[in-house]
Amino acid sequence: MEYIYTAMLLHTTGQEVNEENVKKVLEAAGSEADDARIKALIAALEEVDIEEAMEKTAVAAAAPAAAASAPAAEEEAAEEEEEEESEEEKEEEAAAGLGALFG
Repeated sequence: MEYIYTAMLLHTTGQEVNEENVKKVLEAAGSEADDARIKALIAALEEVDIEEAMEKTAVAAAAPAAAASAPAAEEEAAEEEEEEESEEEKEEEAAAGLGALFG
């Protein structure tokens, strides 16, 4: 995965994504650079528009996050509604108890 991140980092910073640059970044990060994996990465990225791939990945990652936050908001609203109903019930019970004292 660090090889993909390296390519994305190089692309984002405007550097050329080539074997030499990938190896430099990996070694600077303290990772052991495997020449065969670097060559495979460069070959796999030859026909790929990295910018487009990053945008698609960002959109795909944002969709589940947005979907996950919607149920959380609904759950929170339901909890608030339950609390309000519980408070109303307590008030009604208290009023009924007072009515029994006086009446």
